[in-house]
Amino acid sequence: MGKETLHRKTRHSNPPIDHTKDQVGLERLIFFSDAVFAIAITLLSLEIRLPTMDVPMTNAELFHSILAIGPKYVAYIISFLVIGLIWAGHHRKFRLIRGYDGNLILLNLLLLMTIAFIPFPTSLLSTYGNQTATIFYASVMILASLFSLTIWWYVSYKDRLIVPHLDQRQRRREILGPVLVIGVFGLSIGLTFISPGLARLAWLLIALTQFVYR
Repeated sequence: MGKETLHRKTRHSNPPIDHTKDQVGLERLIFFSDAVFAIAITLLSLEIRLPTMDVPMTNAELFHSILAIGPKYVAYIISFLVIGLIWAGHHRKFRLIRGYDGNLILLNLLLLMTIAFIPFPTSLLSTYGNQTATIFYASVMILASLFSLTIWWYVSYKDRLIVPHLDQRQRRREILGPVLVIGVFGLSIGLTFISPGLARLAWLLIALTQFVYR
């Protein structure tokens, strides 16, 4: 009898955690996410390197080498901006999220896994710039945006984890952002069969879609 009473007291003194009210756990999830985004953006710059030379370059040779790696600059700028847009959406969404559960943690990890992977397709794009590299790069960006969209769908479905009574306009806005990015990169994959350069040029539409989005 004594053991049963002790077991009941122990069980009632340690109730299950309500993750919708666990703000410390939610803040840790956000801090970890911000760290991954920051590291991924930082790694992009590490791919910008001049070719190694056996002898020191003259001023003219150095100037020419700096200009010759123009595709690396372009790939860096595009990736930086897209990661920045996804982070901004992530930041905005989590300001509306009031709690978390295991499924949200998993979806968020899948998004972060894709974000951390972006420096690799960025390197391929800046080195080769052909059809395969362009399609691969666009596919990774689409995947990251899909995970971002899935996170919002999960937390907002029947107000599962978001603040209650959220304005419908705000709900649509959180859907529209990733959808526009997916649309631009999806279009670019089709354009690669005409010209990889034209496909990459189409990525400039992201700036236009963000203007429409806002």
